[in-house]
Amino acid sequence: MGVRQRVRSALVGIYERRLSRSLVGADTPRHVGVIIDGNRRWARAIGLEDVNDGHRRGADKIADLLGWCDDAGVEVVTLFLLSTDNLTRPEPELTPLLRIIEGVATDLAGPGRRWHLRAMGALELLPAETAAVLKQAEEDTRHRPGASVNLAVGYGGRREIVDAVRSLLTAHAEQGTSMDALVEQLHPDHIAEHLYTRGQPDPDLVIRTSGEQRLSGFLLWQTANAEFHFTDVYWPDFRRIDFLRALRDYSARHRRFGG
Repeated sequence: MGVRQRVRSALVGIYERRLSRSLVGADTPRHVGVIIDGNRRWARAIGLEDVNDGHRRGADKIADLLGWCDDAGVEVVTLFLLSTDNLTRPEPELTPLLRIIEGVATDLAGPGRRWHLRAMGALELLPAETAAVLKQAEEDTRHRPGASVNLAVGYGGRREIVDAVRSLLTAHAEQGTSMDALVEQLHPDHIAEHLYTRGQPDPDLVIRTSGEQRLSGFLLWQTANAEFHFTDVYWPDFRRIDFLRALRDYSARHRRFGG
């Protein structure tokens, strides 16, 4: 490491510690959603021919993020890893990406990890082996004491709402509720009880990397009152200092909830 790099590293460390101190006693989000984006562009930007190298580098960053969330006291983290739209990618890219996601799930469920995982999405659209790995990771971590981590794979926000409504209608049909009675008593909370995130608080903060400023269908129902933080940093380059900046911005906002 050259002199310039050492000086830069020292300055970043000083700034990071200052950011950490500024967050002591600040409002902390209970649930953070992260739209992981920019892996392919990161790979191309540094001259890599195989964009899956970007996905691999991004996968290595996930455990770091969860550790930062633990340090901050975040209770729930939802990671947007693969959308239903992504399932149409060419096979030479999709298959390695699915293997990488399987590796992420296995790693996060491994010995010494405290998080309990939840597979979230249309698992029936995934290859059987990928769905099996996700389900096994969920089962293996069911009773762990750490933060809840939702792995959104094969996920689409509109599909989630459709699935929730379908589940709600099925449940009431089994109870013998008439359609007229259901229409009369239907409340948003009834639908929320059938979402993939049922039983969890809605996201307080959503972070998206890579400079894109859109949700891409991520948690469309649950983010009605969420705060958003968009950063130009590609996901493989996302650092603790970038995470702390997101927390700082969140703590500075006055959440009005429509008031």
